[in-house]
Amino acid sequence: MAGQGNSIRAIFFALGANFAIFVAKSVAAFMTGSGAMLAEAVHSLADCGNQVLLLLGIRQAKRPPSPDYPLGYGKAVYFWSFLVALMLFSVGGMFSLYEGWHKLSEGQPLTSPWIAIGVLVFSIIVESVSMRACLIEVNKARGEQNLWQWFRQSRQAELVVIFGEDLAALLGLVFALIAVVLTMITGNPLWDALGTLAIGALLIIVAILISIEVKAMLIGQSIEPRSRQRLLEFLQHRPEIEKVYNLLTLQLGNDVMVSVKAKMRGEESAAGMIGQINAIERELRRSFPEVRFSFFEPDVADHDEPVATISG
Repeated sequence: MAGQGNSIRAIFFALGANFAIFVAKSVAAFMTGSGAMLAEAVHSLADCGNQVLLLLGIRQAKRPPSPDYPLGYGKAVYFWSFLVALMLFSVGGMFSLYEGWHKLSEGQPLTSPWIAIGVLVFSIIVESVSMRACLIEVNKARGEQNLWQWFRQSRQAELVVIFGEDLAALLGLVFALIAVVLTMITGNPLWDALGTLAIGALLIIVAILISIEVKAMLIGQSIEPRSRQRLLEFLQHRPEIEKVYNLLTLQLGNDVMVSVKAKMRGEESAAGMIGQINAIERELRRSFPEVRFSFFEPDVADHDEPVATISG
């Protein structure tokens, strides 16, 4: 199930890397006049702000439930993650497209291209370290899933955002390096402009993919399918339960809400049934620590359409 835990480590790695890269790129952009370099500097600055927003979201998500928010503030991290996607789209992607179009129109030559190449190589190394730290946390979460399956099914918004940002940053740096090298070799500033446009397109695509995933979490997604399956199997193998009619789950940031409708086995008295339910909920929270809210409805028939069942 989703958990914020070690994703904070990946965020701090990304924040430190992006700030160091922003300083280096800004100096290089000023000295060389490279549009691709300037676009990359703005991208890195935007990423620094994005990581601060993610940390703010994680902090807000830890606030306890209140009368106005009885299920807590866990989904606050989704709002800030969606805001990060918007910033990546606008501040990063749209600015890069604008700068690329501007360079395409004016065709200003590069100055001191070796400085730009040195900074880009340095930035690729630093960003690779950040990406590696992110992948360590992603690999812990994805298990046997491939990266695309994990990206589509993960409920860890902050880790999805950091992964998307780091991937876009690393590819953007490669695009910028290619653009600067081709401009230096050919003497044609068209390559610098095209590199800037490619960076803008890349950032916009990544921002759209991130926003699609985070939007689903904002609306209200269940827990990850594999986690939901384990939870369903746990309930169906409990001796107190004869049949699970319905299982609803809701991911609330780092917390999970579970609603169960089931037919109980053997016990007919109200007191006995309450004891059975309490025993199930105690073991449920022990086996699935992410479950913070649980609601149990005993019944003798299913009056609703079943959400999911498994044999056994």
